[in-house]
Amino acid sequence: MELPSYFNDFLAQIRPQDNHVSDYKNGHRILRDRLKADEALSSIIVATFLQGSYRRATAIRPQGQKRADVDVIVVTRLSEGEYTPEKALELFVAFLEKHYKGKYKQQGRSFAIELSYVDLDLVITSAPSESEIGIFNSDSVISDDTPETPEADEDWRLVPSWISLETRSIVSFSQKNFRLDTASTQPEWKLSPLRIPDLDTEQWQDTHPLEQIRWTWDKNRRCNKHYINVVKSLKWWRRINHSTPKYPKGYPVEHLIGQCCPDEIKSVAEGITITLETIAKQYQSYADLKLSPTLPDHGVPSHNVFKRVSGEDFAEFHSQVCEAAEVARLAYDTKDILTSVQYWQKLFGNKFPDAPPNNGNSGNGGNSPKGGGYTPRQGVSQLGGGRFA
Repeated sequence: MELPSYFNDFLAQIRPQDNHVSDYKNGHRILRDRLKADEALSSIIVATFLQGSYRRATAIRPQGQKRADVDVIVVTRLSEGEYTPEKALELFVAFLEKHYKGKYKQQGRSFAIELSYVDLDLVITSAPSESEIGIFNSDSVISDDTPETPEADEDWRLVPSWISLETRSIVSFSQKNFRLDTASTQPEWKLSPLRIPDLDTEQWQDTHPLEQIRWTWDKNRRCNKHYINVVKSLKWWRRINHSTPKYPKGYPVEHLIGQCCPDEIKSVAEGITITLETIAKQYQSYADLKLSPTLPDHGVPSHNVFKRVSGEDFAEFHSQVCEAAEVARLAYDTKDILTSVQYWQKLFGNKFPDAPPNNGNSGNGGNSPKGGGYTPRQGVSQLGGGRFA
C-alpha cells in the first residue's frame, strides 16, 4: 500500500528540523558576512552560496549528537595562473585564525569548520569566466531556497530574473509578477564547471554544484515532487540498517537513486519500490563480477561519482538493495494496512508510524483520518520536501 499519510509522518520524523535549517542558514550567513567585511579577502570574493544535500533538499536529520552540516561555496577572483591550490587556500588561513581559531582544519579540497551548532565545509573556487562572473550574484544562485521551499518549488529556474522568497517580500506585487513571468520564459544558463583546489593532485579540479542543484529541482518536478522524499527515505533505510560497507554513501547513493527512480511516480512508496528493484536488476551483473559501475556526474561527465566504491563494497551494497527491494514490493502490493506497515517498518524502523490497533482497513488507501484505517497520531507534521573532503 502507498499509505501516503504514513509516509508524510515518517518523512517529518527524518528530515532536518526547523532548528537544523536555522543552523544551516545562520552558519552560512555569519561566514558570508565575515568574508564580506574582511579587508584582505573581500576584494577577491565574488559570491558565496550553499550547496550540498541541504540545498538539494535531500538531507536527513543529523544522527544522535552529530551536528547539522552544510557546504558553502566561495566563488573568488583568483587566477589559476597566479595561484596554485596551496597558495589559494593559504589566503584564507588568517581569516580562519581570526574568526574560527581552534575550530577549523584544512582538508584536501576545503576547510572544515566545526561550530557548536553546525559544521561548515568552506570550499573556495578560482575565478569563473568574465562572461559568467555576474551570474553568481543572482537570486537563483545565492538564495537559500530549496525544492522544499513553498512557492519556490513551483518556479525556481537558473535564470537572471528569478527572485527568491526573501526578495519577493520586499518588492511590489507588480515587480514580483513581472520578474517571475520573465523568469518563466528565459532560457536557463548553461554554466561551465567551477574549479576547486586539490592539494593531493596539486591541481585545480572541475566541480559543478549548480548543475547538481538544477538537476535535482527538475527531477523532483518530473517525479510529481516525490523524488527528494524517495532519496531521504532510502538514505534513512541505509543508515539504520547497514553501517557497512562505508561506500557508497552520501551523494553517490543519491546519484544512483536519481538514475533509477522513474519520472512521473505517483507516490513515495511507488518511487522507493521501483527504484530498489531497478538498482537490483540493472546492476546485478556488476555485483556478480564484483565491479563498481561508472556513473558520470551531472555537469562534469568525466567524473565518476562511484570512484571510491570498490567492487566488493558495491556487491555487498547491491545485496542489501536486493533484500530491501523484496520487502518494499511486499509492502507496496499488500492490501492490508497492518501487513503493509509492518513491511515498511522493517525497512525504516520505528520512525515509520504504527498501524491502528484494530488493523482497520479504511479502504481508501490510508487517505482519511477517519474510518479506522489510521494511526491516531499526536501531531501530523507538514509535507514537503549534497561534502568536499
